[in-house]
Amino acid sequence: MRVLVCVKRVAMVGARIVLTADEKDVDVRQLGFTISPHEECAIEEAVRVVEQRGGVVTVLTLGPPEAADQLRDAASIGANRLVHLVSDGRDWDPIATAGAIVDAIRRHEAADGPYDLILLGNEAADTGDYQVGVRVAHALGRPCVIGVKNLVVGEETVVAKREFRGGDELYELAMPSVVAVKEGINLPRYPSLPGRVRANKMAIAETTLEWRQGPVRLERLRVPSEPRERAEILGTGVDAVAALVDLLEQWGVVA
Repeated sequence: MRVLVCVKRVAMVGARIVLTADEKDVDVRQLGFTISPHEECAIEEAVRVVEQRGGVVTVLTLGPPEAADQLRDAASIGANRLVHLVSDGRDWDPIATAGAIVDAIRRHEAADGPYDLILLGNEAADTGDYQVGVRVAHALGRPCVIGVKNLVVGEETVVAKREFRGGDELYELAMPSVVAVKEGINLPRYPSLPGRVRANKMAIAETTLEWRQGPVRLERLRVPSEPRERAEILGTGVDAVAALVDLLEQWGVVA
């Protein structure tokens, strides 16, 4: 079983977001970086599949030289091969990103044979484009399901389950196929010390790419304004009850 996982290096979202002066990028000087959460689950799912069925997990990322850290994070929990499409740090739009990933997949499959399963996160934590997995599948001519919360891999097929309007949808796909998973499909494991040591020694296959201008152009970013708290002085004790009921009626909480 050959499984490929595509991941993205993203800023940790717990910090306060500050934009650059031109409002076209996030100022990352004070931010840490991690693997996008949906893709952490994709790595874990791939490792579980290979643990059960045997095979190789390859993890690929498109990003600056520093994204090698995220590849080694993936290796520390069980990835066997690491592929880095090295960029100059500028963000690629989803069309250009999918194109670069497809080119890399075709090169690797020409040398080593097709990947049985390609896993991606449902969407990146920073841009939330929801497009790359579908575009990769379309370019390769392979079946695809997105928003997956459960995956069962058989000999020649994959059964993917996703939530829909309070129920579940089940899809059976012939392999090779492409699946975009959501956070919650599993609980990613913590890396072990031996895993960290192994990851630091692992070779990374690097290919340097020229930046591609896709058709989607970023005009500007905007940080949402802080919500304003609204205080209502109702009085004290039982004298405030009538005012509280009136206020709840205005808000539509009681009728």
